[in-house]
Amino acid sequence: MSIRVDKISRTFGDTVALSQVSFTVGPGITGLLGHNGAGKSTLLSLLAGYSSPDEGTVRILDGDPRTDRALHRRVGVVPDGQGLWSHLTAREAVTALAKLRDVRHPGQAAAAALDEVGLTEAADRRLGQYSKGMGQRAKLAQALVHNPDVLLLDEPLNGLDPAQRRHMIDVVSNRAAHGCTVLVSSHVLHEVERMAPQVVVLVNGRVVAEGETSGIKALLRDRPQTVRVTLAGDPRPLASALAGAVSTQAIRVSDNRVEVDTLNPEALGLALSQAAAASGTTLRSIEPVGDDLESLYAYLTARARGAAR
Repeated sequence: MSIRVDKISRTFGDTVALSQVSFTVGPGITGLLGHNGAGKSTLLSLLAGYSSPDEGTVRILDGDPRTDRALHRRVGVVPDGQGLWSHLTAREAVTALAKLRDVRHPGQAAAAALDEVGLTEAADRRLGQYSKGMGQRAKLAQALVHNPDVLLLDEPLNGLDPAQRRHMIDVVSNRAAHGCTVLVSSHVLHEVERMAPQVVVLVNGRVVAEGETSGIKALLRDRPQTVRVTLAGDPRPLASALAGAVSTQAIRVSDNRVEVDTLNPEALGLALSQAAAASGTTLRSIEPVGDDLESLYAYLTARARGAAR
């Protein structure tokens, strides 16, 4: 395995950022999925060697990224946030990174990396003039210029438009297809699904699930989901019309709202439309409740204790 994390913990004052986190990652793309504040950036910082865990061990290619300087010639990092030298052009910055990593022909390598991420025409503009999306691509070029064996990508799709996202995913996927190990973080499941066949789910500093991305999606589908419906008037006629629907498990009424628990949101959508027409009810909004990773964590915890359906 290219990446090994064994029972690491990291605290900042009274805040526990990571607690007893363990997993391994091999060649290909693995997603690190978690809500904002889950500990993803802290974990990637430890893997990059920027800091050390309070407990446990981190190994990249069997070396300690904190003490083994030679590892940094084999690892590429796209950090969260800006992470750019705004006074340099993209060509200057990427070339400087190539020189720091002892690339034999740094100018040629920088030109190739900038072309790979689609920045050839903007290569001689200062990074301080770049948009957020262009900055993300420049950071990726910096991470790729020395042809690393391991890529650590922290929310790399932030700030990219749909075309840029597709191109970024293609670049990363191509590197993985040629043997690179990629660990990419995101708080959006469908983003990770487009890139990564494997995923580690991190919530509140703990690993709550890992395995095939399709299995995580199935877990989300299999747990009960709550849909909140806001109405223009009395919610009771709609609740009565929904009571016999196969897609409903439980119904709660309060003020001008109806909350429905279901295992089949698609079927519930059709039932809502029919119930609204039958009861003469005007629907103002329909929204999921608890459709996030923290809710998934709560569900997993409850299920492990035998308290969930």
